[in-house]
Amino acid sequence: MKVEDPTHALAVSPPATTERCRAAAAKGKIWIDLDNSPNVPFFAPIVEELKKRDYAVVLTVRDCFQVRELADLFHLNYRLIGRHSGKSKIRKMAGLCFRALQLIPTVLRENPDLAVSVCSRSQWLVCPEVIPNAAIRLDPNRILKYPGIKEDVYIPRFVPDPSIRAQLGLQEEEVVATIRPPASEAHYHNPESDELFDAAVEFLGKCRGVKLVALPRNEKQLIELRERWPDLLLKGAMRIPNGVVNGLNLIWHSDLVISAGGTMNREAASLGVPVYSVFRGRIGAVDQYLANRGRLVLLKSVEDVQTKIVIARRNRPERPEDGAVSILHSIVEHIIAIMDAKHPSATTGEGIGRNQLACVSEKRAEFISSELTK
Repeated sequence: MKVEDPTHALAVSPPATTERCRAAAAKGKIWIDLDNSPNVPFFAPIVEELKKRDYAVVLTVRDCFQVRELADLFHLNYRLIGRHSGKSKIRKMAGLCFRALQLIPTVLRENPDLAVSVCSRSQWLVCPEVIPNAAIRLDPNRILKYPGIKEDVYIPRFVPDPSIRAQLGLQEEEVVATIRPPASEAHYHNPESDELFDAAVEFLGKCRGVKLVALPRNEKQLIELRERWPDLLLKGAMRIPNGVVNGLNLIWHSDLVISAGGTMNREAASLGVPVYSVFRGRIGAVDQYLANRGRLVLLKSVEDVQTKIVIARRNRPERPEDGAVSILHSIVEHIIAIMDAKHPSATTGEGIGRNQLACVSEKRAEFISSELTK
């Protein structure tokens, strides 16, 4: 599978020198677990900033949902631990519990001073301020809130690469719609999302001058797309990229986005690209926040597909507005403040410790429970 180098689209820091690694180890060590693809672009700039300030960062990665591939794209140094266990709730619970056990030896060996994540299973949770504390199973005093949405953290680093349209055989005058099928293997999947997605493809496929770029989530969806719309593929109205493409770059060079995926929708909203969600289920606080501000359109019926989707070329500037850099700095400063408060443990070698590790495992168990009841 071809993997596209992301350096044209996101700034990537060079590897740390041995001298800096020693300094970082002395200053403190932070553990970050990446178990879902959206975590990678979110934490990549945070990791870079922390390393610039001489903090050591331990990254663990779960082999699922292209997390490993994205970590490689961002040149992250990580340890691969665990994988996806399947859609069923029993297998999901067993897999997540087993991975929690797999993580323990690494955490005890690395002895980090702080554990940070975007889920309620670490010492500190980082999340947008639009998410109410009542929706989070964690002590409010251990929640780091930031303005905007998490995609605003890494979007300012994005540098467009205009060659992507030519690589996909797309003409500049064509209206390009990037589409992504619903997460059919997720436990929260609703068949109504499939109906809306199919209706959107049928609607756009009949519009003259519109080209669809489909991004299947896995091999199964790739086969389904080919079997479901062979005519669109044959006449070039739909394209499926070979291998991994830079999602941000594709979104930026699209005129609209239609997806049931939260991250892709929010990335489009952050980039100012018209985006339509075919997700049917409980709408999260962030998506509702974007919808209320007109940055995301929620499609709820086939009629919405035919009446709310606007087909037009967008006036695309050379690059996105650079207005959210302060969010990244705010998050990093919060983490550093916590590390400074814990600095004595970094020098005495106490680290997270067994009691705190048990607390982290307990929060992971709470997360598993909440995920299975969604």
